[in-house]
Amino acid sequence: MRSVFGKLVGAVALAVALGHAAPAHADSVDDLTKQLSSSNEKARLSATVSLARLNDKRTLKPLVTALHDPSADVRAVAASALGKLKHKAALPALKSAATDDTDENVRKKAADAAVAVAVANGIEAEMPEQQVVSSAKKSGKQARHTSGFGRSPHAVSDAPDLYVMIKTSSDDSPGKADKPTRKHNADVVKQALMDSFKVAPQVTMTAADAQRWGLDPRQVDLSVVKMDVETNGGYVEIDAELRLAISDENGKMLSFLSGGAKVQIPAAKFKAQYLGNYRKEALEGAMRGMFDKLLTHLRQQSQS
Repeated sequence: MRSVFGKLVGAVALAVALGHAAPAHADSVDDLTKQLSSSNEKARLSATVSLARLNDKRTLKPLVTALHDPSADVRAVAASALGKLKHKAALPALKSAATDDTDENVRKKAADAAVAVAVANGIEAEMPEQQVVSSAKKSGKQARHTSGFGRSPHAVSDAPDLYVMIKTSSDDSPGKADKPTRKHNADVVKQALMDSFKVAPQVTMTAADAQRWGLDPRQVDLSVVKMDVETNGGYVEIDAELRLAISDENGKMLSFLSGGAKVQIPAAKFKAQYLGNYRKEALEGAMRGMFDKLLTHLRQQSQS
């Protein structure tokens, strides 16, 4: 059977052809890590493959992050790469993926990688592949991908434990952007957050579910606080920053979060007519990068 790298050669080649993949000369971990925030799946896949090929201990953190990517292909490549890297710090994340991921191939790759890391570091392998497979069959339950909800099987349940409402979304960034552009930016961020909530297994946005499980609502106000376009060296950078405010059902403010993302386009390839797409990619990347942290805050506030 071909490895996951072999199966993804065509997809990576397509990503390069479309101009979304990391440049061939970009052997910098930082450059490739930035690509993991792209809204384009093929770009993230290409960056993950490139990080895997570096076999550099500095790739540990971005590869662990890639284990929570929405794409199963990206997660599978990241798992295999961490197994080859053999760094024991990756073991908890690999064990989690081996039991919690929704994709069977990812669970297998993560289990194999966890064993490889354990053996390389003289640690008892507590999760061989056959154990993962057999336990899944015995339970009769589908393992699930639980980004932001803990790193062990006991953190997963069939019932939602968060009821979240998006209260407002606005673009309050400095600058001379017109109202339609600001509304579009606000809508992009709101949709990105809604899409993330929809695939988070322990979040509901439905009042009926909240009533059934006795969940108190948490409200989120979204704001774009920065949307800049600057030339830096040989690149045009689109820099987006977000601010999220979390409040209870009575409007009492509980906490704030902020974060951002940049999209870099070689100056020679930058086209002004695609600026809206670049902004969208930066905003979605910023939201995606903050999502796990947001879930952690929401859970802390719901338990307080």
